[in-house]
Amino acid sequence: MQCRKIILPVLIGLFTTTSAFCQTEVLKSVVNSLAFYKQKNDLKYLSNAKRSIDSLIKTQADSADVEKSVYRAVVNSSILYIDSLNKLNQPAAFLKQTTDLVDKLSANHRIYKFQAEMDYSHRCLANVYIRKAFVYMNNSDFVNALQLFLIAQKYAPSFKQLNIYIAYSNYKLGDLHTAVKYYSIMIADDSTKAEYVEAASNIYKSLGDTTKALEILKKGRKLLPQDRSLLLDEANIYNNKKDYRSLSALLTNLLDINTNNADIAFVAANCYDHLNQYDKAESLYLQAIDLNNSAFDPIFNLGLLYFKQSGIKQGKDNLSNVNRAVQWLEKANEISPNDVKCLEVLQLAYIQTGNKNQINRVNNQLKQLTNQ
Repeated sequence: MQCRKIILPVLIGLFTTTSAFCQTEVLKSVVNSLAFYKQKNDLKYLSNAKRSIDSLIKTQADSADVEKSVYRAVVNSSILYIDSLNKLNQPAAFLKQTTDLVDKLSANHRIYKFQAEMDYSHRCLANVYIRKAFVYMNNSDFVNALQLFLIAQKYAPSFKQLNIYIAYSNYKLGDLHTAVKYYSIMIADDSTKAEYVEAASNIYKSLGDTTKALEILKKGRKLLPQDRSLLLDEANIYNNKKDYRSLSALLTNLLDINTNNADIAFVAANCYDHLNQYDKAESLYLQAIDLNNSAFDPIFNLGLLYFKQSGIKQGKDNLSNVNRAVQWLEKANEISPNDVKCLEVLQLAYIQTGNKNQINRVNNQLKQLTNQ
């Protein structure tokens, strides 16, 4: 399965409205420092905010103060997200400490009063865990990458793109069932992308479930009706299953967008051939040969088509079709001299024309190839 390159996302802009946070006079210095960082983009203001909030939490009673703890979470999560190079020299356990604090606050029954602040801290932490996950992913450590993506999803459950990162990690780890579940989540509305549909379909095909693969492709094509790759994928499944009736329904669009593709012309010709629509098949075989005159299959199939028609039509038409069959089968034999099936059809055609020399030649060649 071809998986497209994953790009590190930005969930949202941060420090959008610190003024919207609830605040008391005692926390004014903390909020002001955050506001100054937003204006000046200087890390020293984040450092000042941390010193201010730390100075306000000295005792157990201070730690139990929900508002002060919320602002410690805001400040710490801001630093974790913004100071990715750790220029402020925070300890190694800083992320875990902040995560534990945010989780503890989230479980507090009074936290609804600080929804804006907590949402902000959650977004910061989600960004941090995504960033760290991509470091692991870029080093092909998908075990740790997946763990961090799942943590990020806990803090940003509405960020749909995380489903793709989780799906991709599971795919690389060989957990195809989980991978396709997460890809399928993304194939739900008009915002989906063709690569998500292709990825899910390809996984189902690798699992041997072409029914599910077709369901995904049909759903994707309803959402992305102009996408050529999805149309081709669906057509390939029908062709591989030899479901020519279903394939024929796609051929008009498929040919319109692949006018100079010899392979598509051959697939369409072969489909019409199996549906006994011989005029369409003949025209498309000739088109495929015109686009690639060195390909064996369309030349052999055209010869076989004429030979089949010789058994249907009588009189002059019969002889004409036999001669045309011989013409194209001989061309196919030149391309692939040892193709047994082609030689066997040629043998039958020569019998109808009464060409004994060619019959003997083909008989001898077949004996050598089949060891009879």
